[in-house]
Amino acid sequence: MASLSSTNSVLLLFSVVVIGSFAVTSASDLNKDFQITWGDGRAKIVNNGELLTLSLDKASGSGFESKNEYLFGQIDMQLKLVPGNSAGTVTAYYLSSKGSTWDEIDFEFLGNLSGDPYILHTNVFSQGKGNREQQFYLWFDPTADFHTYSILWNPQHIVFSVDGTPIRKFKNLESKGVPYPKNQPMRIYSSLWNADDWATRGGLVKTDWSQAPFSASYRNFKANACVWSSGSSSCGSNSPSSNSWFSQELDSAGEEKLNWVQKNYMIYNYCTDAKRFPQGFPQECSMA
Repeated sequence: MASLSSTNSVLLLFSVVVIGSFAVTSASDLNKDFQITWGDGRAKIVNNGELLTLSLDKASGSGFESKNEYLFGQIDMQLKLVPGNSAGTVTAYYLSSKGSTWDEIDFEFLGNLSGDPYILHTNVFSQGKGNREQQFYLWFDPTADFHTYSILWNPQHIVFSVDGTPIRKFKNLESKGVPYPKNQPMRIYSSLWNADDWATRGGLVKTDWSQAPFSASYRNFKANACVWSSGSSSCGSNSPSSNSWFSQELDSAGEEKLNWVQKNYMIYNYCTDAKRFPQGFPQECSMA
């Protein structure tokens, strides 16, 4: 496993210039951008909108969603995960559309026993089809402080990043017959919930309710994105190609970092799971 000091060389890959009618969401007040959707008081926005917290106890978890829908964007949020014995809990943070052929881009954080690493679970759904899981350990304790989890979603690819370090890239291979999320606007969702039937060691480790309530925190949301409203995009007729995030590709340093993470911290890749795909791997696996 790579040394922690090697992360000091991480480059911030995505400097975003937003011009024209692209929407820039302020990080100052989460009340403007999100609404609590369930949890009967377990979710709270506090400190004049600077902090959002979700909590879980034996009776219920909690969740929120964005007020806006987006069709492409650079989405950043800082999270601090459930500390201590978080086995059985899942903190989900994702983009999703509606309907039976929905699109979805997932971060899910699978809790674990004290001292064991969290598992960061990622997935991409297009037209209702997922099964594209990659899982990672992190090179830091995600419960000790806030860290930035980012999704860059543009017509070329989806890039998952942690503190500016790319961990996963999903290319647009529609020309080769692989569906890609590009037509359905998506909201941001997050929830903290009990999944001890599968989340920790396949469900072998159950939630210890004596540790409840469990809590996760969110701050510093930023969206450089096209907001979708009433059937049209805030990007309007302006050429989005002149905006850096919309056409952003990973440079050689970014590709090197991506390879470093996948070599040292990836613990599951659907594209190498031969038992799961005895008839052959999904088409995109040979084109990545």
